[in-house]
Order: sequence, then structure tokens, then C-alpha cells
Amino acid sequence: MREVHATIELLAGSEASAIITGESGTGKEVVARAIHEMSARRRGPFLALNAAAIPSELVESELFGHEQGAFTGATRTREGCFEMAKGGTLFLDEIAEMPVHLQPKLLRVLEEGSARRIGGSREITFDVRVIAATNRDPVAAVRDGSLREDLFYRMNVFSVMLPPLRERNGDIPLLVQYFIGEFSAKHGVDVHGVRGAALEMLRAAPWPGNVRELRNVIERAVIIARTGWIEPRHLPPYLRNETVGDGSIRLRPGVTLAEAERTLILETLARVGNNKAAAARELGVDVKTVRNKLRAYGHA
Repeated sequence: MREVHATIELLAGSEASAIITGESGTGKEVVARAIHEMSARRRGPFLALNAAAIPSELVESELFGHEQGAFTGATRTREGCFEMAKGGTLFLDEIAEMPVHLQPKLLRVLEEGSARRIGGSREITFDVRVIAATNRDPVAAVRDGSLREDLFYRMNVFSVMLPPLRERNGDIPLLVQYFIGEFSAKHGVDVHGVRGAALEMLRAAPWPGNVRELRNVIERAVIIARTGWIEPRHLPPYLRNETVGDGSIRLRPGVTLAEAERTLILETLARVGNNKAAAARELGVDVKTVRNKLRAYGHA
């Protein structure tokens, strides 16, 4: 993490592009924001766009904008993220999930600093710094064709790799205390800290959702405890279970196939910090399948 902090400071003093890698929930957007806020662009906007969270047919419009009447439903002219981030930083999360046919256009924008809105004829120039992120190995993404090699090399001037929380559990006590202070103030309660037994449970957990998962666990514990100290009983049942981290999903006898599928999808999403692209990869399906299932479950 000291190396990460040193790289953040180095990047903040330059205009170089960068790719931040790390598992879902390790804090890639936090790093991008830190680079922005320490840079000369800090007075400009910081915009984040998650390529995996937007239907593929809308990504181009989100990035570059569109003119009124450019397509069905385009009832007004809309600026894209590059225009809205003028003078600031655009954070492109899950860049390896961006539709491959749009990647050459993104590369052109990065190289020339201009693009046309969908349905437009005028070139619009951008003064934007772009930082990208992915929870995949970008070299593997290039190899399997989901990330263009030329775009990867254009973005990868600097690389920041965030280690998963399970590889730095010495950070857990500091993170826990920080989150306790944050959520005590947010919810108007008076929690002082965490007892030793509860802290050992937190340090022993595998944290597949990384810092995001830990943050959610501490917010829940603060709300339940309300005052004094967080005890083991304030932690979620799955952390108190001796089989924590075994990755198993328990189904009751007589469960239907549809119910089992729903449980598997929702449990997988919870484990990866609600990252649909990561869940789709674990489940071996297309991310559109995950989105459609969630809509059917009323979780869209």
C-alpha cells in the first residue's frame, strides 16, 4: 500500500493516463478520486462511468453524447461524459467490459482530444484526463479479445495494482476504526470501537468483496450496537459461522430450480460487491443474462 500511495502522488503531479487494477471492492474509484483531488485538475469535475453497469447500446451515448433525433428516444441533445468532465477527470471503470466496437473510437478520442456526438457533424474538443480501471487482468483481457491491445497500451502509461484485503489484513483495524467514526456520525450513534473477539473474526474473514464488503459489515454493526463496543453478536451470521469463507451456499430441501438459481445469482453478487460483470464471469454467463435475471427478481 505504501507503493500505491507513492504512485498516487506521482500520478497526481502528471497528466499521464493510468489503469488501476484490482478485485471488485478494493477501492479503485477511491484511488482515482485521490489522484484527481491531488492534481492540478482538482477544481474541475470528477466523473465516473462504469462500462459494465450500462447496457452496451447506451455506452456510446453516455461517453460522447447525442444530438436530438439521433435515434429513437433521443428527444433532446445530451452531452456525453467527455464534455461534462471538461477540465477535470473521467474515470472509466471496468474498461475491459466496454463493447469492443467502441474501443477504437475511445482510442481516437484519447489521441486526438475530440469526438462527435451521435448524430452530430461537429467535432467537439475535450480537455479531460482519463483514468481507467478493471477487476480483470488486463493482459488476459487483451489476449481473449475483450480489450484492444492498442487501447491498453495507450492507457497503460502507469499501472496501479490494488491488493485484495485478505492480503493486507493488518489494515483491517485501521479501516474498522475509520468506518466506525464515519457511521457513528452518519447515524447519530456513539460506538467507540470493536472488541477483540469481534476484531479477530473480522481479521480471519476472507473478504471476497474486499473493503466495500468490510465497510457494509461495519455500518450494519454500528447501527445494531448503537453505543459502546461492537461485539461478535453485532456481526453478520456468516462471519460468526465457523465455516466462514468456505464459499458454500445452503439450500433447503425441496427448493425449486428457479429458487436455487435466484439464490446462486444473488449470493454471487453479494460476494463480489454487487459487480454484475464479475458475477457473470464467476457464473459463466453473459452480463446481460445477470441483468435480465435481476430485473425479473425486481433487483434492477
